[in-house]
Amino acid sequence: MLQLTERVESANSEGVLRLPFDTRQKSRFRGRLTDGTEVGVMLERGQILRHGDCLAGEQGRVVRVEAAPETVSTVRADDATLLARVCYHLGNRHVPLEIGAGYARYRHDHVLDDMVRGLGLEPVAEEAPFEPEAGAYGGGHGHGHDHAH
Repeated sequence: MLQLTERVESANSEGVLRLPFDTRQKSRFRGRLTDGTEVGVMLERGQILRHGDCLAGEQGRVVRVEAAPETVSTVRADDATLLARVCYHLGNRHVPLEIGAGYARYRHDHVLDDMVRGLGLEPVAEEAPFEPEAGAYGGGHGHGHDHAH
């Protein structure tokens, strides 16, 4: 089993580790690269792996992390105020939330979908990578920034 123990700057990777968000929040776990190679990840606690991060292991082998598609609900709106209102109410419920230009995405949940409909938007259940905001105290990693750590 390949041991991955260190985050490194983007480099030439020799494999891809595709993971859902729940696993990318863990510091220690087992997984498989897309080529089937078994890996053990052992990082410092409190780190969240983001799409595009690279991990180094034995003999300098570097693996790139990808956000795996998972079941999410996506809401889109041209009305920024309406989208902000939906984000506010989801955030008020401490829901992990990905926010992008004209859309918001959260883990699929029919109760939350009903709430969003009540606010005037129609959520779409889909399989997509999920990369929620790190939060105000989440280490400053956000969308559109480089992956320097």
